[in-house]
Amino acid sequence: MSKPTTYVGGQAVIEGVMMRGPEYIATAVRTPSGEIVVKKDRIYSIMDRFSILKKPFIRGTIALYESLVYGMKSLSYSAQASGEEEEQMSNVQVGLTMAFSTVLAIVFFLIIPTYGAKFIPGVEDSAFRLNVVEGILRLLIFLLYIWAISLTKDIQRVFEYHGAEHQTIWTYEAGEELTVENVQKHSRLHPRCGTNFLLIVMVVSIFVFAFLGWPNLIERIISRIVLMPVVAGLSYEMIRLAARTTNPIVQLLFKPGLWMQLLTTRKPHPDQIEVAIRALEAARPAEIKEQEVEKKEDTVMQQKIPAAGR
Repeated sequence: MSKPTTYVGGQAVIEGVMMRGPEYIATAVRTPSGEIVVKKDRIYSIMDRFSILKKPFIRGTIALYESLVYGMKSLSYSAQASGEEEEQMSNVQVGLTMAFSTVLAIVFFLIIPTYGAKFIPGVEDSAFRLNVVEGILRLLIFLLYIWAISLTKDIQRVFEYHGAEHQTIWTYEAGEELTVENVQKHSRLHPRCGTNFLLIVMVVSIFVFAFLGWPNLIERIISRIVLMPVVAGLSYEMIRLAARTTNPIVQLLFKPGLWMQLLTTRKPHPDQIEVAIRALEAARPAEIKEQEVEKKEDTVMQQKIPAAGR
């Protein structure tokens, strides 16, 4: 394989991995019988219909929303394919689940931190310090949540598939052949990970919300909900920068996001890597597949041409 020019993203699901390329999204799952099944769907992004949505600081919010929708559908498929559920969720059920999850996220990551910040001694006389403390509380709640769910065996399996996803994407981005041996050589930490993105969101939100001062509780909650697209847009551009640049200072700034992935990823087993490879093979851009076909055809032609002098 030659090095790709197009990014591929992914997500760990139940007993499997979802990979998203520019045209297709593929979810590979290991069934109870040991077979790997793959569900492949063409991507229909609203950004393809309205080019303005591809502009910097706008595309981040759209990409986040679409990732949530595709992620929920992939989770539903993996639950059914792995034997956890009898049938996939309908679009209505996916929508209701996302709405419920959004409400929980607002309660735990917006309302509780902004309400609890005033109880920290020594910060109540400074709006900036209150915003910083709110951001720290939000981060602590997130870390506690990750730690708590990581204690369950099912989530530990998901974190292993998360590691397989990252290592497989690293192999693809290095232009190497997608084999278990090659994948095992790479890091399970990746700068474009959703964990990294969430940490950036929490840090960026401190500075964005600080411009609003410290109004009453209701105004703070409303302002934080309204400004989340702004925070998401800024954070998306920053994580793209982290993926593109090799500047040591920029890389150092994003190190904490990589360290957080030590909590959300685990070393995968070979059979889990096989699943991640199947997902990426189905979702990766056509340009890479065409290059491989051309390479194989060139090899066949060379074998057919007799050596000189025979």
